[in-house]
Amino acid sequence: MSRLARILKHRWLDERDLARALDDATLARIEARVAASEKRHSGEIRVCAEAGLPLSYLWRGATARERAVTMFGKLRVWDTEHNNGVLIYLLLAEHRIEIVADRGLHRLVGAAQWQEVMAMMRVAFRRGEFEAGLNTAIDAVDALLAQHFPLAPGETNPNELPDRPDLR
Repeated sequence: MSRLARILKHRWLDERDLARALDDATLARIEARVAASEKRHSGEIRVCAEAGLPLSYLWRGATARERAVTMFGKLRVWDTEHNNGVLIYLLLAEHRIEIVADRGLHRLVGAAQWQEVMAMMRVAFRRGEFEAGLNTAIDAVDALLAQHFPLAPGETNPNELPDRPDLR
């Protein structure tokens, strides 16, 4: 029964629900925030949000974390020059948040720090403030990337990945 309930929950939400949570104006502001962030460090930030998991994931009982790791690969976040890309993932159907950092940053930032970032996001999401929650996460990831991968004076960060959030 719980597998069926989970499938129904994920199929109940669709792109329209995601568009209500993250409308075009919100997406444009998030894109601008990511672009501004990437002027301060050599890292890359991607935001990905899905209304629900694909049926194949639901059928085999996959977690939001598994999907986030898959999206990390599909969106090529792992494919940055300094191995310092970060994916911020939101699964609307389960109100789940995941952050996946590439090995360059992962080895410098502990799990407890990522949990703190996700906890701040959850507070905003519970209030239905998805943009505020994502902004909090982007700012926290920005601070970590600026700390560990700052740009030298006069250096620029070639934009290796799109800044616009990916909605599925």
